[in-house]
Amino acid sequence: MITRTLLAAALLVTPLAIAPAAATPAAASLPGDQITQMGHISIRAIGKGKPVFLIPGLSSPRAVWDGVAPELAKTHRVYLVQINGFGGDDPRNNLTPDILEGVLAELHAYIRENKAQGSAVVGHSLGGLLGMMLAARHPEDVGRLMVVDAFPFIGTMFGAADVAAIEPRAVQMRDMIAGGHERAKAAAGTPVTSDPGGNQSITAEGRIKVANWALQADMRVVATALYEDMVTDMRPHMGKIAAKPFTVLYAAGMGEPMAKAIWEPAYAGTTAKLVAIPGSYHFIMLDQPALFATELAKFLAE
Repeated sequence: MITRTLLAAALLVTPLAIAPAAATPAAASLPGDQITQMGHISIRAIGKGKPVFLIPGLSSPRAVWDGVAPELAKTHRVYLVQINGFGGDDPRNNLTPDILEGVLAELHAYIRENKAQGSAVVGHSLGGLLGMMLAARHPEDVGRLMVVDAFPFIGTMFGAADVAAIEPRAVQMRDMIAGGHERAKAAAGTPVTSDPGGNQSITAEGRIKVANWALQADMRVVATALYEDMVTDMRPHMGKIAAKPFTVLYAAGMGEPMAKAIWEPAYAGTTAKLVAIPGSYHFIMLDQPALFATELAKFLAE
């Protein structure tokens, strides 16, 4: 079995999603189903209507959106993004640095080629950071932006003032996770069946699901993507985000006053509207599925 230390490293950073045990089951076919494979990502497109891009976080497969995607596809063209290597698939171009840059370039090209400018973009954790980066660099691509439990600079949660302060820890975590790749690969076929603990989900069922997702992810890709997430500081670029609405959902399972004290300063001076989700940890869509679906519907209707 993969060591607890390595699994904890893969799950450690709260604003980063992680990801199934045994192979991820094939998604049920839906109207308009189409999968496009690229070097850094694949995108599954379902449904018809206004475009919505759903981007999961670190180590998470697109299955993290299973609770909302089928219903959303009844009225929208839903683009389910997956970073290569995060769902037990071939890492392809993600075994070299600049994963986030590669993902952004392919997202931008895909949006342009599919005439999906002005899309709604919803990103969880690392996906939320990618959503902010895409909106700042290519404002024409992102008409609406929802960030789910992600900071503009993850160093905030470590008390780091800037990238230089968080860099040593980012290097340490990258090297530790990458160094455990072979052990993780050997353990991938052995599902986690008992509660691994942690703060990814508020329920044992959710924590087991997230831990099993993590086991299927390629740790080499996880290591590099985590490092790049940790050393990316979007704070100087937040003013370039023109998306309306710009909504941030954040987990308040620790208590709303404490959560508010952490999250509101992180987005101070931006146009973001912050919404606390009580009774939830990092994977809001798992912990509070009905409330998440309600907030997503409100976001798309504004």
